[in-house]
Amino acid sequence: MRRFGIRRPRLPRTRTGWRRLVQGVVTVCVLALLPATWLRLTTDDRLRTTADVPRAEVAVVFGAGLWDGEPSPYLAHRLDAAAELYRAGRIEVVLVTGDNSREEYDEPDAMRAYLTRHGVPGSRIVSDYAGFDTWDSCVRAKKIFGVDRAVLISQGFHIRRAVALCETAGVSSYGVGVDDRHDVTWYYGTVRELFAAGKAALDAAFRPDPHFLGPKEPGVRRALAEASARREG
Repeated sequence: MRRFGIRRPRLPRTRTGWRRLVQGVVTVCVLALLPATWLRLTTDDRLRTTADVPRAEVAVVFGAGLWDGEPSPYLAHRLDAAAELYRAGRIEVVLVTGDNSREEYDEPDAMRAYLTRHGVPGSRIVSDYAGFDTWDSCVRAKKIFGVDRAVLISQGFHIRRAVALCETAGVSSYGVGVDDRHDVTWYYGTVRELFAAGKAALDAAFRPDPHFLGPKEPGVRRALAEASARREG
């Protein structure tokens, strides 16, 4: 029946039709869950805490939004973990990667300011202003900043995807998943990851260029050289 020009969907009328419909729904669900399963299987042995993560020269902190120009609570918790690792001598340099696609929104500078207020010297912080998504951040860490090995810091619902994509981009990675209270944002992020896992699988398969690549930047190399000079001095 047509009403207001809209055709009602027809349900199966036979047992065979219903069986095919159920099989189709199950197939779609399985395909939808495959990327998330891939993330779990490939990253289980790469997840750590701030207490037991292997020492690395570089930590990568992914942006997670600003509130009135300051890091959101979720981003602040990521930065707290990076500062803790720095103070414990587990890392030497922090690469902050986030969105600065418009003048009034600058995640990396806000992240830098937060870290310096929490004891990380500005000379040990390197900013990536074109980390528009996780894949871009991982590829740029490798190709632009020359990072071969890193500790990645994010929330637990995101860290598997970060590790899998950075490993694909050529950065040997361990992930630290920061704990947060299970509020609305946490549940939203967890559900969002089910869809983001599909994009991650496509990024890993096709390895697209980032939105912006640009020339190589020596910031990480210089910061590590300074850290080495201080140790030797």
